[in-house]
Amino acid sequence: MHKTWIVTLETYLRQIKSWSFLFMVIGPFLMIGLTVGISYISANSASSSKEVAVISTSKPLRRAYLRQQTDNLNTRITTVSAAEAAVKKNHLAGYLQLSESHQQIRADYHGSSRMASGLKAQTQNFLQQYQQARNYQQAKLTAKQQRLLARTPVLQQHIAKKAGTANLAKTISFWILVTMIYIILITYASIAAQEIASDKGTKIMEIIFSSTTATSYFVGKIGGILLVILTQIIIYLVGGWAGYQIALNSTAVKPLIAENQSLIDAVLHNLLNLNLVYLFLGVIIYTILAAYSGAVVAKAEDASKAAQPVIMLGMFGFFATFPFQNNLDALFVKILSYVPFFSSYFMPMRIINGTVNGWEQLISLLILLAAIALFAGYIGSQYQRLMLQTDNRSFWQHLLHGWRHQD
Repeated sequence: MHKTWIVTLETYLRQIKSWSFLFMVIGPFLMIGLTVGISYISANSASSSKEVAVISTSKPLRRAYLRQQTDNLNTRITTVSAAEAAVKKNHLAGYLQLSESHQQIRADYHGSSRMASGLKAQTQNFLQQYQQARNYQQAKLTAKQQRLLARTPVLQQHIAKKAGTANLAKTISFWILVTMIYIILITYASIAAQEIASDKGTKIMEIIFSSTTATSYFVGKIGGILLVILTQIIIYLVGGWAGYQIALNSTAVKPLIAENQSLIDAVLHNLLNLNLVYLFLGVIIYTILAAYSGAVVAKAEDASKAAQPVIMLGMFGFFATFPFQNNLDALFVKILSYVPFFSSYFMPMRIINGTVNGWEQLISLLILLAAIALFAGYIGSQYQRLMLQTDNRSFWQHLLHGWRHQD
C-alpha cells in the first residue's frame, strides 16, 4: 500500500506541476474575466451613444416627461443645436422634441436609427395620458365624469412562479452537470492514456514490477490522475464560490442576484448533492478505460488515437441525454441510469427532475462502484503483460486474449 501511495503522489505532482494543468485550470477563469471585462468596457463606452435628449420649449411638458421616464435620457442637453451636434458625434442615439399647439401634444424623434421599442412605448403612453389630461381640462369635465371616462378593463396573468423557477433551475442544472462531465472526460481521457503509454516498453517497468505488483502500480497511476481531477473540481468549486461572493458585493450585480436568488439556490441544490459523486465516479470509470487504451498501444505516440474510442463513448452518453430531457419516464432512460458508463449522465438527470427514489439511486451507485472495482481489478491483473508486450494487436484482441488467459 505504501508503494501504491508513492506512485500516486509522484503521478499527481508531475501532472499538477505541468504548464498544461495550469492553463487548463485558469483557462475558464481567464475567459470569464475577459468576457466580463470586455462587456463592462463595451457597455460603459456605448452607454452615452444610447442616450436620448429631450427638447421642448414648454418647460412643464419637458418636466412631466422626465418625471415619467429617466432611463437612457440625457438631461443636460436642452437645445436642438446641441442635440444635433451630439448625434453627429455619436454621443446620442437621437433626440425627442416635444411641442404643444392648439391644445394638441406632439413628439418628433430625430436620430440615426429607429427609436428603441421600450422608449417608444413609454413615450406613447406619456403622450396619451398627457393629452387626455389636456382634453379633460379643455372639456371642463367634473371629477366624476373624468373617473368614468378613465375606467379601463383589467387583464391579469396568474403564473406559478415557483414551478417556473424550478423548471428553469432543472434545465440549467442539467446542462451544467453533463457539460462538466463531458469536458472533464475528454480532457483527462487523453491525459490518462498518455500517462500510461509513456511507460510502455521501457526497461524501467521490469525493475518496477520486480519490486511491486502490477495492480498496485496501476492503481497508483490511476489514483494520481484522479487526485488531479479532484483538485481541478475543488478549484472550480472554490473559484465559483469566490466569484459568487464578489458578485454579492458588487453594486451592479447584487440586485440581479437578489432578483434571481430562488433560481440560484435551486441550481446549487441540484449540483451540490449526490450528483457530484456521480460526476466523479463517471470520470473515474472513463479514466480507467482510457488508461487501458493507453496500455494496449505499442507506441506511446499512439496514445491519443487509442483514447478516441473512450471519447466517442462519452460523446454518445452526452448526446443521448438530449432527446429525453422532457421524457424521463422513457424505458431507455431508466435502463441507462443503471448501466455503467451511462448512469453518470442519466441518473443525475433523473435526480434533478425528482423522478427517482433513494433506493434506485443507491442501487445505481452500487452497480457503478462494482463496475469500477471489477474493471480496475481486471486491468490490474493484465497490466504487467500489457506494459511489457511490444506486439501490435488491437484493443479487442488484447481484451479477448486477457479473458482466455484468465480462463
